[in-house]
Amino acid sequence: MAKRDFYEVLGVAKNATDDEMKKAYRRLAMKYHPDRNPDNKEAEEKFKEANEAYEMLTNADKRAAYDRYGHAGVDPNMGGGGGAGGAGFGDIFGDVFGDIFGGGGRGGQQRSNRGADLGYTIELDLEEAVRGTKAQIRVPTMVECEPCDGTGAKKGTSATQCRTCNGSGQVRVQQGFFVMSQTCPTCHGRGKVIPSPCSSCHGEGRVRKQKTLEVKIPAGVDTGDRIRLTGEGEAGAHGGPAGDLYVQVSVRDHRIFKRDGADLYCEVPIDFTVAALGGEIEVPTLDGRVKLRIPDGTQTGKLFRLKGKGVKPIRSHAPGDMLCRIVIETPVHLTAKQKELLKDFQASLDGEDRKQSPNKESFLSGVRKFFDEMTK
Repeated sequence: MAKRDFYEVLGVAKNATDDEMKKAYRRLAMKYHPDRNPDNKEAEEKFKEANEAYEMLTNADKRAAYDRYGHAGVDPNMGGGGGAGGAGFGDIFGDVFGDIFGGGGRGGQQRSNRGADLGYTIELDLEEAVRGTKAQIRVPTMVECEPCDGTGAKKGTSATQCRTCNGSGQVRVQQGFFVMSQTCPTCHGRGKVIPSPCSSCHGEGRVRKQKTLEVKIPAGVDTGDRIRLTGEGEAGAHGGPAGDLYVQVSVRDHRIFKRDGADLYCEVPIDFTVAALGGEIEVPTLDGRVKLRIPDGTQTGKLFRLKGKGVKPIRSHAPGDMLCRIVIETPVHLTAKQKELLKDFQASLDGEDRKQSPNKESFLSGVRKFFDEMTK
């Protein structure tokens, strides 16, 4: 029976890329794999057909010969490029599914030797976070072993090639038609073994230690911000690259100010006489004291905005504002004379226009309306 066109078998165009053919083959392999279709001869034939097509078209030389001469260009019986016996099913299937079952060659091995990333939380005062600072931190971590320079081998010796995997770091396991790559159990993917381990690190190439670092805190950071220190994480095993250290910022509560993004808030208590008559008071900012004019008749909760007296965030060029919330303070521990004066003052108010207490009158009017509606 004449063979079908390889591009037709995979269901791809003749200008398809290797990635497109890989996706197409993966789909067919999953669909027609013998383990999923036991005793199904038709599925087995389609699986072999897809396997051959993929092997031919992902080999640059074989694909060129096939594009020029068709099946004759790759048929070994006709002097062509070598048929399906080149790389073999195991190599193809391992390449396509290696990322699923832990394959991937030495690149994956090197990544696995990378040291772990570390996290550290640093607590700052608000002033430090706003203006920026430098801080020293001590981090427990794994550092490169000095006696063996991170190799894990005793001084004067070196690692040797693993005999189990012949230095590849991978071994192949076959179950019926299914072939996959696994990390070598002898060298654990390194491709090398250490006959004489270093006595300090016991062959790992790193030891646990407290490391002191100076961290530069940029101005404007806030709780939740992270500072990345590249290469300051754990040292990699057996000389592998170090991970990174992520310093997370936590800003302590301030006794006066509360921060909301770029803005600062503070509550400013004032005497009820200043609220009633108006006046000028001093309020704190991170840059020092500023004067704030209070108009007469100011009520509790009134917000006064001081432009540009907030925080300049780390990702912004303009500072926020400072918002002062007025809190009218009721006097305590009054003398008898003061109480009499307040009573006389209240009596004078009772005889005046109710517009002097607009909020109170509005509230009482609402209460009366509420009870009137309940009685209807």
